[in-house]
Amino acid sequence: MMLKFQDSSQQSVKENSIHINNDDILLAQVLKPYKAHCQYLKSAEITKEGDPQHGGRVIGRCEFSISESCYIDDTGHFNSVEFNICYNQMMYYVIAKSVKERLMASFQSWTMADYWNKQLPDVYIVNFESSFRRAMQSSQFWGEIEFTNIRIKSGMMYIVTKCRYWDDKDGNCSGNVKLAIVNSPQ
Repeated sequence: MMLKFQDSSQQSVKENSIHINNDDILLAQVLKPYKAHCQYLKSAEITKEGDPQHGGRVIGRCEFSISESCYIDDTGHFNSVEFNICYNQMMYYVIAKSVKERLMASFQSWTMADYWNKQLPDVYIVNFESSFRRAMQSSQFWGEIEFTNIRIKSGMMYIVTKCRYWDDKDGNCSGNVKLAIVNSPQ
């Protein structure tokens, strides 16, 4: 699948950045907890521009396709439930790839076994905001998640992210999501 990106913020790459292409095997493992018809994330690339724990950011740029809604008759547009599911799939993939490739200092002590054990029970959304500016089609669209700040306090990891989605017909929406990971390996 071909990832399509828009606007100039995606064209600027810092000299010290790292770019990692899609990992089909890891993506399949990350999506395994989802029912087959709910595996919306099709591919992802990651760019690291510094470390979120030290003022940098890690960005996942993704391609999605939703052939049919997992919970409702076709609404004809991308909706808030699908926004959240797609966010989760991007977030899980970026964290898994960060553990595997040692991309973020906060995940340096994690093994892949730690990640698989924590993926569902220990990752919490503690604040979720979404804004829909223009209706989006759900058959093919793109998304981006940015990890912008990570703090560890008393065995809890707090992560600040932002995300956005767009399609070929100028549809767009965005959000800000804060996560907490409990029982974080030290």
